[in-house]
Amino acid sequence: MKSPFRHLLPAVALALAAGVQAQTLRIGLAEDPDALDPTTARTFVGRIVFAALCDKLVDVDEKLTIVPQLATSWSWSADNKALTMKLRDGVVFHDGEKFDAAAVKFNIERHKTMQGSNRSGELRPVTSVDVVDPTTVRLNLAAPFAPLLAALADRAGMMVSPKAAQAAGANFAAKPVCAGPYRFVERVAQDRIVFERFPQYWNKGAVNFERVTYTPIPDATVRLANLRAGQLDFIERVASSDIAGLKGDNRFKVTRITEIGYQGITINIGKSDKAQQNPLGKDARVREAFELSLDREGIVQVVMDGEATVGNQWVAPDNPYYVKALPVPKRDVARAKALLQAAGVPNPTVTLMTPTTSDAQKIAQVVQAMAKEAGFDVKIQATEFATSLNLADKGDFEAYVLAWSGRADPDGNIYSFVGCKQPLNYAGICQSEIDEQLNAARTAGTLAARQQAYAQVAQRTLKDRPIVYLYHRNWLYAYNAKLSGIRSIPDGLLRVQGLKMN
Repeated sequence: MKSPFRHLLPAVALALAAGVQAQTLRIGLAEDPDALDPTTARTFVGRIVFAALCDKLVDVDEKLTIVPQLATSWSWSADNKALTMKLRDGVVFHDGEKFDAAAVKFNIERHKTMQGSNRSGELRPVTSVDVVDPTTVRLNLAAPFAPLLAALADRAGMMVSPKAAQAAGANFAAKPVCAGPYRFVERVAQDRIVFERFPQYWNKGAVNFERVTYTPIPDATVRLANLRAGQLDFIERVASSDIAGLKGDNRFKVTRITEIGYQGITINIGKSDKAQQNPLGKDARVREAFELSLDREGIVQVVMDGEATVGNQWVAPDNPYYVKALPVPKRDVARAKALLQAAGVPNPTVTLMTPTTSDAQKIAQVVQAMAKEAGFDVKIQATEFATSLNLADKGDFEAYVLAWSGRADPDGNIYSFVGCKQPLNYAGICQSEIDEQLNAARTAGTLAARQQAYAQVAQRTLKDRPIVYLYHRNWLYAYNAKLSGIRSIPDGLLRVQGLKMN
């Protein structure tokens, strides 16, 4: 049997021996992040890591209100086609280079044009960036773009050192240089990521640990064992079945945050030749039967111990952008069987790719059992998370258990996933009518107009089912009770500013 402490960082072990435990914040992750480059990165755990490494132009607070970070204030032009931002003076990158308006221009253009960028869709309406003066920058838009500030509160707003990025080129992720509270020290794939405090950080008074280490431990039981043994200070995505036990242990605290993202199953309907080589991909009736074979409430109870809200759209049912006219469908096995008969495939075989994380594996197993009752033979393909993303990007899959951590604006949950040729459109759906309504939602000036556009998107996507949405999780985090300063922000990211060990 493998030791639950086999992931313990050597550096952390040395620190413990030296009696400086409080100077290192040790965080357990559910996966190993992909590239540590905000332009190309895609993973949720990567965003957790970036929160300590790369400051953004703006951030969000507990109510998802946009708040200052590297930009101190901003204003829109009268026609809402230009955003002018005042920048924080005196900020430097980890390599000592000055952060200014020219650096912002470089970063926005890099996000938009760099090969392999996953930010290009988020910033597509930005046509140019003007350096007004060293501390003032203006983003010019082709049309009003409601989600822009929300995008800049995430990776599209993260600033990297232009000098370091130009020097490293495609290898920038191997040694990223940003302007956050911590700077990069080392990364060993599947083992550890180590940062050290940046002495010249603009808000250094809020930084209380000398180092931060991140340890990827996919098994939730092993993550928790490390926390209980004192080898970690904070773990993300605690297994819902372990929450009750933690509540009775005063050595630890638990934070519960309702996510703004979703858990779903992405289906390859046009990404590659595999779309036409499997019954799910080539026939919408089979996809409808697949959805009708699933009991979302049952999935939430078995997989999440009730720690989630069922849903069938890219936002939760209590979100103002949820289309109430298209509610969560009830399970209907008889109807599912009839649809399969009509499609001429009463017993279709489907390969369901799933990351190796505990919750994803549970979903796959429950889906396998439920769908079997309707006639589906679901084969589970467990795949390391970063590898699964690469396979999805190539279209080398049939169906894929994939969670999305969510964005403050609904555009961030849908545009890149169903827009034609968008970077996260693993399903391969492409319809001009959907693109028209997605763009209408981006340019609309009122809540009602955006709701109307998203209703049109929902009608088409829920019929074609490129993604079968299942539920919206509660982020469940556990940590040492002596650790204070934890903030409950719906994006699920751990802000290191203000954290301290009491």
